[in-house]
Amino acid sequence: MSRMRLLAATLVVVTACHRRPALDDHSAHMSAADLSAGAPRASSSQGTAGLPPSNNTAVARLQSSPRHGEWVKVAWEPGSKDSLMAWIVYPSTNRAKSPVVVVVHEIFGLSSWVRGVADQVAAEGFIAIAPDLNSRVRGGPSTVELSGDSARKIISGVNTTERNRGIIAVARYAMSQPAADQKYAVIGYCWGGTTVFAHAVNGGTTGFVGGVGYYGLPYMTAASPENPAVPIKDSLAKITKPVVLLNGSKDTRIAAAMPALEATMKELGKNYVGKNYEGAIHGFLRAQDDARTGNAQNPNPPRDSAEEAANLAATKDAWPITVEFLKKNLGIK
Repeated sequence: MSRMRLLAATLVVVTACHRRPALDDHSAHMSAADLSAGAPRASSSQGTAGLPPSNNTAVARLQSSPRHGEWVKVAWEPGSKDSLMAWIVYPSTNRAKSPVVVVVHEIFGLSSWVRGVADQVAAEGFIAIAPDLNSRVRGGPSTVELSGDSARKIISGVNTTERNRGIIAVARYAMSQPAADQKYAVIGYCWGGTTVFAHAVNGGTTGFVGGVGYYGLPYMTAASPENPAVPIKDSLAKITKPVVLLNGSKDTRIAAAMPALEATMKELGKNYVGKNYEGAIHGFLRAQDDARTGNAQNPNPPRDSAEEAANLAATKDAWPITVEFLKKNLGIK
């Protein structure tokens, strides 16, 4: 069977047999800017120094980075002939060993923006590795960046078990490098934020210290008009490492669930911090102060300077929280 026919067959099977519950479908509460995301638009700006790039500045940031980044193929499991693609970036540091941070992409797949975030993680002193968890359902490992729309169509075929397999695979690969310490944390965005919680529930593998999820919830009960979604307590009880949730208040679904999540985590005695940024959108770290991008229905959306300011303010607070969490739990100064 040709590669194209195999991919087409895979898409049919994914659509028919692997539908994820609504809690994993983040497209319903994303802004027009998020939904039009794909490869970042060309820009000469590299964004704000000391922060990850925005969507529009990611390509320029990657092109100008002084750090060594490369594509690697990683076996899903030891001895497996099947592999996934990942982007790894090494820090410039005098330390003999550096801990690892796994960066988990959004529903848009492994994009230039996610690789830009990984580059900033490396700038903070960590070995950063960003896996393409769509590798299997897209037909195999590839360095070709999918459009946001294409990635969203196939990502429902990546279940929680496979997400954890992929994170464990790349974490072990990165920790096996000569310059690596034997500890790792996970950070993720949107779909990747939910994946951070799932990985914490799963327990990860040897060396796992915790994670930071941006605008993504743990397993929740089904919502109805009479009964809003609440965290599944038995699931959260399995978490043994610290976790953080950072969200924009305009993502009202997640914002509404955060008080119950905090109460449950407190009741269970878990190490958890949640923060909701007023006026910021779902996807604020990607958006920052980029102007809104249009779509077929609204090619020239009005500029919302207040929203852009809120997104950038949220980023300027959330990123230092993330870095502090990583340094504290991975043991570097």
